[in-house]
Amino acid sequence: MGKRSRQRARAHDLRAPTAAYEHAAFGVLELRGAMSPGTRREYAELPARTREDAWHRAVEFLFERLAARWTVAGVAYERQAELLARFRMASADERAWIREILREHVAERFPELEAP
Repeated sequence: MGKRSRQRARAHDLRAPTAAYEHAAFGVLELRGAMSPGTRREYAELPARTREDAWHRAVEFLFERLAARWTVAGVAYERQAELLARFRMASADERAWIREILREHVAERFPELEAP
């Protein structure tokens, strides 16, 4: 095994653990169980013009940083751009489910953060 292969293997091993949340209609959403101090600071400092704007920014920020994989109707979204695009085209019901999952996940794993 070459040096690059070993480095990739080690980097793969260092991924944060994930938690999977399943819904019959909306699929399986896997969220990371770790967040860097810098990301936590950015989240705490999110700018907002209105209360609703703050809420939407917080949900999208957390989804972008925590979502590792989302499988919907047999289609797996894993890349950052794919996950964010799928989130932005989600139905109102899917977004409500994601908000609830994010609230639960943040409260359990990051109690110092205020969930949206």
